[in-house]
Amino acid sequence: MEDLQQVLDQCRPGPGAESSWMKSLFVFITDQLLPVLSGPAPLTGVCCQLTVSLVEKISEQLSVSHSLPVSYRPVSVSELLSKQHLACVSNLSWSTNQQRAWAREAELGLPGNSALPRVNLLLIGCLTEGRDGELRLTDSSGSVRCEDLSVSPGCLRLPVLLPHWNYIPHNAPGQQAGGWVELIVSPVLLLPGPEQGLAPAPGGAGLSGAVGVREAADWLQHKARGQRLSVYGEVGSVCPLLVVGGTTFFCFSLKDESHTLPVLVKDSSRLWMSRCVCVGQRVCVTALRVCVLRGWRGNNILCVSERSEIHTHTQEHTHTPADTPPTVMMSHSEEKEEAEPETDSVQSAVRMKESRVISYQGTVTQVVSEGAGLYMIDRTVGLCLAYQPALSRKLRAGDTVELHHVHFLYRPSPDFPPSMLCTCLRSTLRVTAFSRVGGSQPDYSCPGDGALPRLLLERNTGVSEYLWSCHLSSQLTHSLLPSVVKQQCVCVLSWKLMELVWRRGQRRRRDIYSEMLDEPHSCPLTKYRLDSAVHQYISVSELSESLQSDCWSSVCLRSLLPPGGSNLTSAQINSALAWSCRVLTSDPQHGEALRRRPLLLVGVLELPSQTSEHALQLRDATATVACVVTETSEEEEGGQRAAFNTAWIGCLVCVQHFTMVTERFLQSDFPSFQHLEQDRFISHRQYRVYLQFSLDHVHILSPSVAMVTHLRQRGAEPSGDITARKRRGEEEEEEEEERGGGQTAGRKRRREEEEKPASSSVTMTTASTSRPCVSVVIRVEQKEGVAWRNTGAGLKGDEAGLVLCFSVRAAVIGPVVSWGRDPKNGPMTDREAETERDDKVVLVLSAASSRWFSLLQSGCFYRLIAVNTQDPSVLIGCGVSGRSQVEQHTDSTLKVRSDWRFHTLTRPLLLSTCRQPLSAPVLTVSQLLDCRSAELVCFQGLVSDRIILTDKTSTSGHTHTGVRLTVCDQSGRSLQVYLDLSHTPYPPGLLPGNQLLLSAFQRKLSRSGSVYCRYLPVSSVTVISLGDKSSHQPPPAPMMHLGRWALSRENRFTVAQVKVHLVCFLFLQLQWSCSLCGSVYTQSCCSSRCQSTSSVFQSKAKLVIDDGTGEAHVWFSGALVRPLLGLADLQWEGLQRALKVRGHIEVSPRGLSEVCDSDDSLLHYLLCVCSSAAVCRSLSLTCRKHTNQRAEEMKRFSRGDRDFMTRMSRPLQLTCLHINPD
Repeated sequence: MEDLQQVLDQCRPGPGAESSWMKSLFVFITDQLLPVLSGPAPLTGVCCQLTVSLVEKISEQLSVSHSLPVSYRPVSVSELLSKQHLACVSNLSWSTNQQRAWAREAELGLPGNSALPRVNLLLIGCLTEGRDGELRLTDSSGSVRCEDLSVSPGCLRLPVLLPHWNYIPHNAPGQQAGGWVELIVSPVLLLPGPEQGLAPAPGGAGLSGAVGVREAADWLQHKARGQRLSVYGEVGSVCPLLVVGGTTFFCFSLKDESHTLPVLVKDSSRLWMSRCVCVGQRVCVTALRVCVLRGWRGNNILCVSERSEIHTHTQEHTHTPADTPPTVMMSHSEEKEEAEPETDSVQSAVRMKESRVISYQGTVTQVVSEGAGLYMIDRTVGLCLAYQPALSRKLRAGDTVELHHVHFLYRPSPDFPPSMLCTCLRSTLRVTAFSRVGGSQPDYSCPGDGALPRLLLERNTGVSEYLWSCHLSSQLTHSLLPSVVKQQCVCVLSWKLMELVWRRGQRRRRDIYSEMLDEPHSCPLTKYRLDSAVHQYISVSELSESLQSDCWSSVCLRSLLPPGGSNLTSAQINSALAWSCRVLTSDPQHGEALRRRPLLLVGVLELPSQTSEHALQLRDATATVACVVTETSEEEEGGQRAAFNTAWIGCLVCVQHFTMVTERFLQSDFPSFQHLEQDRFISHRQYRVYLQFSLDHVHILSPSVAMVTHLRQRGAEPSGDITARKRRGEEEEEEEEERGGGQTAGRKRRREEEEKPASSSVTMTTASTSRPCVSVVIRVEQKEGVAWRNTGAGLKGDEAGLVLCFSVRAAVIGPVVSWGRDPKNGPMTDREAETERDDKVVLVLSAASSRWFSLLQSGCFYRLIAVNTQDPSVLIGCGVSGRSQVEQHTDSTLKVRSDWRFHTLTRPLLLSTCRQPLSAPVLTVSQLLDCRSAELVCFQGLVSDRIILTDKTSTSGHTHTGVRLTVCDQSGRSLQVYLDLSHTPYPPGLLPGNQLLLSAFQRKLSRSGSVYCRYLPVSSVTVISLGDKSSHQPPPAPMMHLGRWALSRENRFTVAQVKVHLVCFLFLQLQWSCSLCGSVYTQSCCSSRCQSTSSVFQSKAKLVIDDGTGEAHVWFSGALVRPLLGLADLQWEGLQRALKVRGHIEVSPRGLSEVCDSDDSLLHYLLCVCSSAAVCRSLSLTCRKHTNQRAEEMKRFSRGDRDFMTRMSRPLQLTCLHINPD
């Protein structure tokens, strides 16, 4: 109490609050600070001295000198860490107005952020040196890490008062309570310490004998054992703290006008020097010794000893946070002058570029990813710290930083700002002013433990690849299904995708010593890859929204019409606009694309979730999109076929090459070509978006359990897929456990506990496989089409009872087998096959079970599994009841339930007796045209054209359900197929260029004798191969001679190319017609009563052609007449204007000697044109042969007084489709 009274007597506080406040200070120092200072030997009188000094220092800091700050209370370190959960600031010198002005300035500097709230707390303690040279404030209750701007070494191990400080608690989830203190201004000493001057250091190597950098470099080459050296110079670089083999060290360099000398600091008692050394300072380091740094080419290096001290040459230059660094500093405006002009990302080639080493100062405006070490400076410059060890104090928005020897990169990644700064092991990062704002909640898209920087350290990839992985990681966090990938696996998944996309070779090992010490400098950032056309990840919802928004805005209706569209009638225009499609590719180099960069999709392949769809789906957390999928066949030729392997269901995949299809359906009533800009003639718009890709271009990121079995049997298990190996081990252990191994379950649980904390692989959630079940192996022989049928099941109220339904006719390979757990697609066992069994079954799949339609393909083997039962009768089909003495020819029927599963048994999984290829006969288009007896056919062909026929509304809601497809084969022969889709889901993929398999279609003959095929309720259409840009055009028609073509009685070739000479015109008709009714249109009015005000110009001609082997008559119409007559565009337009008044003209030239008595100048002009040498020339034509012409006809000839009757073959009748270029 004597000490307390002595304090009160010396300070003379006012009565009441001030006296109580001073007593609390005395008690706090006695309880919290004195135990730290006294140690084993108590200090007498120190408590009184500290309290008086504290009151005096506090009074010096106050803006008001006549009172004490009784609102401030001292707080212990433990109380601060445990009870202060919000970031805060404390400043003794502030008035209320000053604090408000400070907060306003902070919030204006970083809009959207709130200034740190003020707290009236006093932090008093002893500054000590912690682990790895960190600064800590310590009292008897504990210690807290301190971050400083410039702390003198003289403050260490002495009691201090912190007059202005921030406290930042940990905000990361899962971390225990704690934080750090930011020292805004230097601590105030409460007791004087030893004088810090330029006195000689112990050991003989003092400041008086200090040498310059040049002399020290020479002395280094002739070192003397045991000698110590003092060196002065300017600090050129300060490397970050590194921990290698359990040893913590850092390096800095001293330089003069011509030499640079590295200095190594690895003594644990001198690591605090990293906080005192700043680039640009002139310092003197004492008691340096020479050592050999192993790993750095055996070079000698100066090393700080335990007796070394560092002194600042204050008389020459003292570096403070307000000083401008002596090295050249760049601002963002200066940086822009170095920017390169932006080039087209598609045309620019991948090249390597060298970075520039600069210094920079600015303010952190955004924390992009704390765990990945990515920040934004001055709102426009990116900062990457991943190539340095993680900072003990993470940067916050609002921090002012100073960077030296930082690499400037221009456009290293298209996903980040053009200007990027990246730090290497020689770079120096120094915070010159702490942030004034609390900042927003940090983004944990990259885990705070730094998974991506750790992968970067292990793999040593380039900065472009690293930035791409970081951006992908943040996107996958929001788009992947939560049930598919755990949070800590996103970084590993993005890294795996980066290695897949970039396909970089193994880089050389990173040499940390050379990176820090060598001249000239070389590091992973010296050169970087410049590739603006690298893949861009896109979520399913973003993809769908982009396609939907561009569906109608990107199309001009005039562009959807064929050439010569202005001369089409109203019916022709509306028919041409009824259906159109836009096909975009994922890679701009292969055609029209959605983005300027190649796209990348990541999602889970699933069965369709809606009963109105019968296509596979790709799903992520944002949306779902339908997919037309093909894969390589198991047959020897290895061609493409429709997807059949059910093991793909549930796999997390990356789709790298795909096409995006937007089908547009339009109901319109445009009167003419001139009205296409008026939307009032459009009555209904509809669109459909889906993807097309081959499973050969799909990369498995996390396989399903069935896919693990499939890959293991093929011997193609990815070596880096941890998930696959774990699942394989789990399956083997389950098999052992089923055989009675109780110890196996224990080992499994122990292994899971050991792997759980270190798990960093992608983990798929799967259902338990221990449920009992029964199964049967089948081979699909025929599949009917899916359609809405009235099955009478599931009727509720007044519902019509229409459900999606289809049936499959299959051969039963063996008996029903019982299992203790789900076998999925495991290898086929002997008990599942019976060689002499020849039973057939019809599987009926309706409602939810109809989702399997897209994966059940003819000729494939499947294991049908009924779960949660041991009753074999559930998989035995029931027969059809019949009358006595009536022979039945029907197969048994089995209705597939919604919870039953199909698993594809590929060839390696089958028994050797089942591996013979058994496939139904599939015809080509040529074989179908030539066959005579078949009525229900199965054939395949390439779609070359598609048009809409009817405008009915189907059960699925589509308004255009009548479709005519033109399919052809490699020979060029074509066939028309008519589809009625009014009672079936609208099938995707019926596009020009795709190869289709059409099953159970009816072959019919038209009245003209042409062969066509018609869709039946049991017909099925399957896409078996996807076309590229080149396959959209049908194969060229074969070359034919007219004589051979005329003698051919078979319709083997209906379309062919001919090289002929135009002999003469037989007929030419030019006419203005009403666009609505087709009548002749004269004098701006229609000749009929339709009162239309729109007209179209129509032309038609008939000529005689000869190729030396025969003669033919060929018809030309529409846009082909103008090039046939050899008229230019202006001449053709003038001819149309001249005909506008009369509306119609017919020309029938009979030869060059014919004389026309008419005064019609237009008729004379056309006769001259038709008989000119420019028209009667040689041409190459593509023509279609008329199939309904008579073979022979009777003709009468007169010779004198006699008449002769004879049979003559009619000339070959052709229609020109195209005039081929010479």
